[in-house]
Amino acid sequence: MDEMRPRISIVSAVFGCLMASTFSTMALGDTFFSDPRGVGAKTAAEPNRYWLPDGALPSVTAPARAEQLGGNTLLTLPELTEFALRNNPKTRQAWFAARAAAAGVGIEQADLLPQITANIAATRTLPVSATTGSTSPWITRYGPSISLSYVLFDFGVQAYQVESAEYRLLAANLVQNRTLQDVVFQVEQAYYRLIGLDALLKANELSLDNIKTAYEAANKRRESGLATVADVYRVETQVAQAQLNLTRSRGELEKARGLLAATVGLPVNGALKVQPLSSPTQIREISTSMTDLLDRAKAARADLVAAEAQARAARASANATSRAGLPSLEITGGAGRTAFQDNRPVVNNYSLGLNLRIPLFSGFRDTYSVRQAEAQAAQAEAARDALFQQTELDVWQSYYDLQTAAGGIGSTEAQLKSAEQTAQATLARYQAGFGSILDLITAQQDESNARVQRIQSFLDWYTALARLNFSMGVNNILAATSEKK
Repeated sequence: MDEMRPRISIVSAVFGCLMASTFSTMALGDTFFSDPRGVGAKTAAEPNRYWLPDGALPSVTAPARAEQLGGNTLLTLPELTEFALRNNPKTRQAWFAARAAAAGVGIEQADLLPQITANIAATRTLPVSATTGSTSPWITRYGPSISLSYVLFDFGVQAYQVESAEYRLLAANLVQNRTLQDVVFQVEQAYYRLIGLDALLKANELSLDNIKTAYEAANKRRESGLATVADVYRVETQVAQAQLNLTRSRGELEKARGLLAATVGLPVNGALKVQPLSSPTQIREISTSMTDLLDRAKAARADLVAAEAQARAARASANATSRAGLPSLEITGGAGRTAFQDNRPVVNNYSLGLNLRIPLFSGFRDTYSVRQAEAQAAQAEAARDALFQQTELDVWQSYYDLQTAAGGIGSTEAQLKSAEQTAQATLARYQAGFGSILDLITAQQDESNARVQRIQSFLDWYTALARLNFSMGVNNILAATSEKK
């Protein structure tokens, strides 16, 4: 009993030192003991302070561009689209994601083949007898060895993993296709917006010229005593408003030009000129039924099919996870050759084994892994269903937007023609000394509004056509259209 007391005292002393060290660490807080590498100093001192770098920050690499566009060449929509597909970073991002998914298939397929490992070892040991404690001379061993393992049966775990990887690759390829469609749609939107704003700029210039003509007429009538100075001031107000509208339209036009340049993959400040779009003499309307359009969208829309592939990949992963806790059978083998530094003969060794792995308990890891995989599979299926409903809604809304825009073009053309005639007649009456300045200003405003609405109606039609194209997931829906007679 007395012999145990020194040992107990030593243990108590060590335990006391450990406890003291622990409390010391807790008391010191953010010191060497809690941050031995000093990484906390690499962040901001407080939440309300900016982080200041120690040295120069890395410079941002400019995007790589295959070629340049611009100059005095007028670019058409197909040319801009083709250039955007080659230079927009989103297309490269989607393509490399598909390449990574393809490599993932190869990774999963690697487990279907035997795993072979080679090893070259050299050891030097001083043997000690376990019974006598005496030492033997130093022994130096060296030589190569090779080992092999191959899973014979695992209840389909590897097959489901390969299936999941193949569905992920399919989804990545479809996402790339949808990305290309998205880029095409973005170019079309930016192009039509630029064309529309250019037409609006010209309309505002014409409106300014018309109101200046009214201003000159008001001055002449004032000089002849047929108009008051209030009429002149009222026209001056309209001139200032027309100049403001013209300035705003110029700014919006430059913004649209920068947006189109960025969409196709060019610097926003690059010179970019586009081919004007002539007004269509015949408006195309969809002759295919809504049911057929919806069926085509469900079959051709790449992101919807990709969502289906993602759901199947998640389900295959869940199946593989559910079988991971089952037994597996593998064959192992090995061969080696050992040589000694002294005069001992070279020794060859061989092994061949059959292993049956039976998981017994993993701390409930397998149970929760299965639950997680099942929940992720259900989540992917729900995401597919949500996109399915959204696809139907997109096609439905785009279809009727196109129909509405087509019907509005005829109305705006008739409205513009009537407004132009009214404005010309009112100006002639005012110049002849009849009518009031208010009638002239109202007629010119009606003409300007009608011209803007006509431009907007054509822009709405082209945009709605592009949106229906994008909603259906096809590159060209003109095959599904017929010319309106």
